[in-house]
Amino acid sequence: MAPVSPAVARWELMLRISSRAEERGERTSAIARAIDVSPQYWSKLVKGRGVLTEQKLTALVQLLEFDPDEHRELSELREVAKGHGPFAEYSALFNEQLMRFYGLEAGAQSVRSFESTVIPGLLQTEDYIRALMKAQVTTARPTEVEQRVSARLQRQLRLEDPEPLELSVVIGQAALMYRVGDHGIRRKQLEHLIAMAEGHPDTLDIRIVPFEAGAAIASLNSATFHLLNFASARLPQLGWVEGAAYFEVADDRKWVTTLDYLFNQIQVDALDRDRSLSLIKEIACES
Repeated sequence: MAPVSPAVARWELMLRISSRAEERGERTSAIARAIDVSPQYWSKLVKGRGVLTEQKLTALVQLLEFDPDEHRELSELREVAKGHGPFAEYSALFNEQLMRFYGLEAGAQSVRSFESTVIPGLLQTEDYIRALMKAQVTTARPTEVEQRVSARLQRQLRLEDPEPLELSVVIGQAALMYRVGDHGIRRKQLEHLIAMAEGHPDTLDIRIVPFEAGAAIASLNSATFHLLNFASARLPQLGWVEGAAYFEVADDRKWVTTLDYLFNQIQVDALDRDRSLSLIKEIACES
């Protein structure tokens, strides 16, 4: 079971309310009037930016005719949603989209990730992270570098939870070959991948797309994306997409379905788990 996440609770709360409103044909303007907020503010609430007051939730429950059991569930979600997420201390460092993604990831049951040229963030060593952050032109101050390193290491704690995050990654072989930092950092990063794969056989699946199958990666223009799944049957799969100059949570159903299809296709082109691990060990021995 994934840990409780305020970001996931906010999302589920508003998803259930907006879905009921849509089923009943209630217009956004009518809902906003019923709880005395502007349509613009209601739109922000639906997107998980802010939390309903107890009074406004009660008004919505009456308007949309939720039964007592559903009212109780929504109230419980609201209580969780009021809390501070595990990355609240970094709110001045990361923008709204990244903060939302980190909050959703913290409450996900499983994540599937594709990276073509770098090791996935949840599997990076501290020195590898630091070398990447120092190389980013947008990260100027040393204190900011260390905060970003700390945030990424904090994200990785989900892999060691009593109920750990289930992680499946597909990585391009180039990510194993590129030197990030010095040779020692690269070697330790490869050794870390090996140790993680061998130490978490039930919850971690690492697949490598070899150079000879590179067409599968080249067609994606080096995109990075993740697919998040949640324990609650009420919550659909979400995506996260990023490139050199953009990143965002993908919640459009067609977009998420496309990402799901792409991940499955890339995984077909990747080596199986055993051969992937053998390739990582081979490259580590040569480094």
